[in-house]
Amino acid sequence: MVDWNLAVATATRLARPGPDVTREEARAAVTELRRHAVDAEEHVRAFTGMNAPGAGTPVLVVDRPGWIKANVAGFRTVITPLTERMQQRRATMPGGAAMGLVGGKVTGVEVGILLAFLSAKVLGQYETFAPAEVPSDLSSLDDEHPVQPGRLLLVAPNIVQVERELDVDPHDFRLWVCLHEETHRTQFTAVPWLRDHIEGEIHAFLAETDMDPATLLERLRDALGSLPGFGGEPQEGEDRPGSLIDVVQTPTQREILGRLTAVMSLLEGHADVVMDGVGPQVVPSVAEIREKFQQRRAKGSGRMDQVLRRLLGLDAKMRQYQDGAVFVRAAVDAVGMEGFNRVWTSPNTLPTKEEIHNPAAWVTRIHK
Repeated sequence: MVDWNLAVATATRLARPGPDVTREEARAAVTELRRHAVDAEEHVRAFTGMNAPGAGTPVLVVDRPGWIKANVAGFRTVITPLTERMQQRRATMPGGAAMGLVGGKVTGVEVGILLAFLSAKVLGQYETFAPAEVPSDLSSLDDEHPVQPGRLLLVAPNIVQVERELDVDPHDFRLWVCLHEETHRTQFTAVPWLRDHIEGEIHAFLAETDMDPATLLERLRDALGSLPGFGGEPQEGEDRPGSLIDVVQTPTQREILGRLTAVMSLLEGHADVVMDGVGPQVVPSVAEIREKFQQRRAKGSGRMDQVLRRLLGLDAKMRQYQDGAVFVRAAVDAVGMEGFNRVWTSPNTLPTKEEIHNPAAWVTRIHK
């Protein structure tokens, strides 16, 4: 389905170079990010009251090619059920092997182009589905490369580039970013069922994938006709699809994605609240950083960048930060941090998509 090695080669070749830094500046940034990642763990636990016993997950400070390779490995792991279905389907078709070879090359290039674009956007991430070791040949990833509890990635060139663009204190900004990503690590290490729950939802989503090419093409054609930059305006009262993902879904997938959206809004909003709430004693310029960062999020980088963000669903991700943060703050105001932490009890205590926009409903359901 995907030539993963070609995807990495394409993305690495197309990835834009990072900011100009000297060897000494690069070394200093990497050292500071590693130190901040360690310090952030204590700050996050103290603020949230969440205990992640023996987290011990590695912190990797990477460049853009390093981020690309790590994400290809994680992505390959997550969509394995879908690729297996595709392979079984092609095995019964005349010329299926040849189609798979050609299709894998095409898709590999497409995935590479996508990753090249994203590699300049991401500051850091907690890799929930990372294999413990990433072999040099990604086609050999299998059960011999088990998925580990997770690892924290910090993309040094992107962090340095953004701190320069915002003209903020680099030491404060680096710790601020680490607080966000460490919150994600704490979420998954302190809540042992969370990873399996999300993986199960993703696999359920993939299991519902419509494999009929004609249907997918028809939905894709309708999507492109309604997205900005491709012509077509929605009729009065008609919703415009949010991204290409939105329009290739079955009704069951929309339900699953609604649950996933609620979980991701919770996780992202919680991390945003923590990174701002740790306090000016730790990040003295936090108010300035947040204001400038929000302006950067809203502005985008030109029309083509805006179209790509819409197509890929990145605008929806930005809304997740905002909606999730509003939910978390409202819930904490209503029942305190200890009361809010009941959200981590089980999948049944997670907010629904409707409750993300109505925190009082979640408080009533959980604390009645």
